[in-house]
Amino acid sequence: MKKITSLVALLLVVSACGVRQTRDMLTSGDYDGAIQNAVEGLRGNKNAKGKQDYVYMLEEAFAKAKERDLRNIDTWFKDANPQNLERIYETYVQLNARQERIRPLLPVRLLKEGREAIFPFEDYSDQIVSSKNALAKYLYNNSKALLANKDKMVVRRAYDDLVYLQNLSPGFKDTDKLIEEARIKGTDYVSVYTKNETNMVIPIRLENDLLDFSTYGLNDKWTVYHSNRVKGINYDYGLVVNFRQINISPEQIKERELQKEKLIKVGLKNLLDANGQVVKDSLGNPIKVDDMRTVRATIYEFSQFKACQVTAKVDYIDFNTNQLLQTFPLASEFTFNYMYAKYRGDKRACEQDYFQYFDRRAVAFPSNEQMVFDTGNDLKAKLKDIITRNRFRR
Repeated sequence: MKKITSLVALLLVVSACGVRQTRDMLTSGDYDGAIQNAVEGLRGNKNAKGKQDYVYMLEEAFAKAKERDLRNIDTWFKDANPQNLERIYETYVQLNARQERIRPLLPVRLLKEGREAIFPFEDYSDQIVSSKNALAKYLYNNSKALLANKDKMVVRRAYDDLVYLQNLSPGFKDTDKLIEEARIKGTDYVSVYTKNETNMVIPIRLENDLLDFSTYGLNDKWTVYHSNRVKGINYDYGLVVNFRQINISPEQIKERELQKEKLIKVGLKNLLDANGQVVKDSLGNPIKVDDMRTVRATIYEFSQFKACQVTAKVDYIDFNTNQLLQTFPLASEFTFNYMYAKYRGDKRACEQDYFQYFDRRAVAFPSNEQMVFDTGNDLKAKLKDIITRNRFRR
């Protein structure tokens, strides 16, 4: 019984909160929010006495929302500004959608007044169609005019309007063709290339890999990068990777000598007492213990080392003004490290994971060209990071 009483009390509190929230929405002018709350509150037993507050508020919110929307539409018509056509169309759609939200509940009664709640519905289909057609015509004509503009940001607005028009009225005239035209005209094309200001030859493999922008994933809706210029395209920007300096260290082999010593188990031996006699167990068998020996080795360790450092800068150029927009430093380093070893004595004096170096021999050092090329992965990652954080135009 106590559980039932608590549940009823909880439901009453939740209901009271819902009514209060709906009333606050109504008094603050959020009529559609109040309508949504009231519709939710009336689901189930809509004519229950405890839900009468929702019915009153639903009737009031609907009347006020309708009056407000029709008043706004009247004002926009009088203003005769074609930019209001979208507002007019969407408001008629909203008027109709509001009715359809309430329609499944009807009829609902006001018990004290002994009448059904009043919701004067209208047929807005003609207004929706006519305002939609007017909006579509305006969007089409205005977008065509915007496409003649040389400002790409204006062309991009035309693109957005045309996409909206396509969703509004699929197949309207040649909208698909105009969308593609707007996409091409609104796109920034960036020419990417390298310059070599060093006294060394840049490996062609490095240039090709660095300029393979298909692997960068940087192309977006309005920016396309080309490492090879395409005939017929007017490029807006240039992205230049200027190689400034390449430093390659001499080939080095460093040698060091290490002395190793370790106590290891070489087998088992008989346990001897203080007199040198074999100790036996209760069955007369000799007791065995670990036979530990100290082993020693001299290690000759060889380290091969070679380093390459590439420094560059990334220039952003505006081809329309021939001005340098921004410059970013770019640098990378690659090191070749290789180690092998020889020993004299017992190699067991070394740690097990060191044995791998005894199986190695000296190797040929990578060429200077290979060293420069091997900086490529790091250079490419840093170049991508620069471009990602510094777009030509947002």
